[in-house]
Amino acid sequence: MSSLGIDLHLEAGGEPRARSIEAALREAVTSGRLPAGTRLPGTRSLADDLGIARGTVVEAYAQLVAEGWLVSTTGSGTRVAETRLPAAKAVPEVEPRLLDLRPGRPDLSLFPHTLWSASVKRTLAAAGPSSLDYGDPAGSRLLREAVATYVSRTRGVRAEAEAVVITTGFTHGLALLARALRESGLSVIGTEDPGLVHHRRLIHGAGLATAPLPVGPFGADPAALDPDVRAVLLTPAHQHPRGVVLSPDLRTAFLDRARARDGFVIEDDYDGEFRYDKQPVGALQALDPSRVVFAGSTSKSLAPGLRLGWLVLPPRLRIPVLDALAVTGASVGAPGQLALADLLRRGDYDRHVRRARATYQKRRAELATRLATLTDVPLDGVPAGLHALLPLASWQEEKRLVDTGLHAGVRLLGLHTSGYWHGTDPRAGLVLGYATPPQHSWHPALDTLARLLEGAEIAAW
Repeated sequence: MSSLGIDLHLEAGGEPRARSIEAALREAVTSGRLPAGTRLPGTRSLADDLGIARGTVVEAYAQLVAEGWLVSTTGSGTRVAETRLPAAKAVPEVEPRLLDLRPGRPDLSLFPHTLWSASVKRTLAAAGPSSLDYGDPAGSRLLREAVATYVSRTRGVRAEAEAVVITTGFTHGLALLARALRESGLSVIGTEDPGLVHHRRLIHGAGLATAPLPVGPFGADPAALDPDVRAVLLTPAHQHPRGVVLSPDLRTAFLDRARARDGFVIEDDYDGEFRYDKQPVGALQALDPSRVVFAGSTSKSLAPGLRLGWLVLPPRLRIPVLDALAVTGASVGAPGQLALADLLRRGDYDRHVRRARATYQKRRAELATRLATLTDVPLDGVPAGLHALLPLASWQEEKRLVDTGLHAGVRLLGLHTSGYWHGTDPRAGLVLGYATPPQHSWHPALDTLARLLEGAEIAAW
């Protein structure tokens, strides 16, 4: 028969019982499950958990103290000693961390730790018990109001709190939308080409097909879509990865198409706060809130690890999205929602974005200046966002640079090597995430990139 030591998850079986307890504790210490300094339960508590006499536990503890496995101090109880374990196998040296120029993340060293910590502390201190209960699946009312105010003011979105659903980021929001659209009878979503392969896979995982939307110098073109495609996913303010802006004519064309086919546009405003040469272009959603879903997050402005995003939904999609949310069971933790609402309402979020914008604007200018010493081919797209596309002559040259970059100590990402194209396309390029390196690594990363690109086959499309 075996009993369980509740506090230690300790199996003690066999006879004599004291020896069995000794063996179980030795195993827990040598395996690392009970690290040095761990305080053990009192002899009476452990005896009660195991259903044995206290004297048996006292005997086991005394033996392990004598052997040096445990230490016992009057007034401090019994703890695991600093035991000498068998020498571990030699661990090979870890390679120095590579410089990272892949897109998709902000400079995490800019994260406002002090402001975030203060908001968490302030909001939890003021929060009532109900704030930490199972909340509204759509998200905290405080955050939804703060988000509606923020996106209306900074992106021109026509939003109210009732239209906002809080998500764990854009991928979560897209998963909910894909499920909701499928339940509404749609079968295909048009996605930009080139575009993120992860988004296509997510849509496929929800049971929908994708159709390519070719992206030119003025953005994606709806003329390439079949008539049965009733929904599209766009990055109109700063196309990823090309960096172009959707022109007014094409914006109108997408909205006219959605109205004619009773469809929808999903607007991924992933880095809309970061435009460097002029005022950011306003949200597409403002032109027709009944047909456009506006999606944003803090992944580029603060940090992806916060898992905080939002959808501003047309009335017809609110119930289907909430149904999808209920089925998946995914929701955002209350402390993060309360803290973000506090940052937004106090203006701290705006101040952080302005500081980050100045940093990224300077980096993109430095990148363009350095590349101008190597080639006459400009970066594709407008000065905005956290990445830029450098066109290359061929996919073979792209692969060579990505592979050579690893040996040179820098991680790079290419259109072909990372699956941006829906099908085959001869155009190649490096998607350079100039915002990714921490402050101290930016200039070393830029220097390494410049050396790597000397003599490279760079060619405009």
